[in-house]
Amino acid sequence: MELIKTVWENRKIIWGIGKNDFKNRFANTSLGAIWGFLQPFVFMITYVIVFQYILRVGSAGNYPYVSWFLPAMSMWMTINDTIINASNSIRAYSYLVKKVVFPVDTIPIISIISSAFVSLFLFVITIIVSSCFGYVPNVFILVYALFSAYCFIIAFTRFTSAVTTVLPDFSQLLNIIMQIFFWFTPIVWNLQMVANYPILQRLLQCIPFTYLIGCARQAFIHENIITKGYGFYTILFWSITFILFMWGNHIFKKTKKDFADVL
Repeated sequence: MELIKTVWENRKIIWGIGKNDFKNRFANTSLGAIWGFLQPFVFMITYVIVFQYILRVGSAGNYPYVSWFLPAMSMWMTINDTIINASNSIRAYSYLVKKVVFPVDTIPIISIISSAFVSLFLFVITIIVSSCFGYVPNVFILVYALFSAYCFIIAFTRFTSAVTTVLPDFSQLLNIIMQIFFWFTPIVWNLQMVANYPILQRLLQCIPFTYLIGCARQAFIHENIITKGYGFYTILFWSITFILFMWGNHIFKKTKKDFADVL
């Protein structure tokens, strides 16, 4: 693949810019990059307190709510934040497009690397907390979940980054779409709650976000989404990811020539 080749050839530059981008987000604050970790951490803990101790929302089976919820929320925050940042990345790095001979295809990857620092931190916190409750994650399933998530993110943002660059209003629409998906994806609620509506349940299970959330969650509650009755959804997820990438790649290449003019 052309994108993989380009990323590999420029890997050192991409890594360096991605790392510096994360640091520069908080360059004017006293605590610096600590804010990048503190904000999502407080957000996750607040959700746990509200849903477990105030609203008293139960989880699936006999699993502690913390071990059931934190992996799903960590995965969602990884997906949401990375998609939003990568989709706006070309506009954020407009100087690379207009003034420097730079492989524009790699700019969303730079943003994905920048967002990955916080994402990995959230999963480290999730591992520590869940382990305290006796739920040590299956490393293989967790690695598969993260690999699947980033493959989907790259495929999805291949399209959204191109459209957002040409049509800035799409960024606002994307924020709304991601908020809708947050509530329609079983993150704070259990998919079994809609068991009486089998068609709706099946449709929700077909959403790629639902599959990724399930991967992350089952890595911690000792189930295996790859082999335990999810064969159809695994095939569907990777089919959607592949189609998204091919379509997004086509759109990106078609609109790339216009980036410098609209920025």
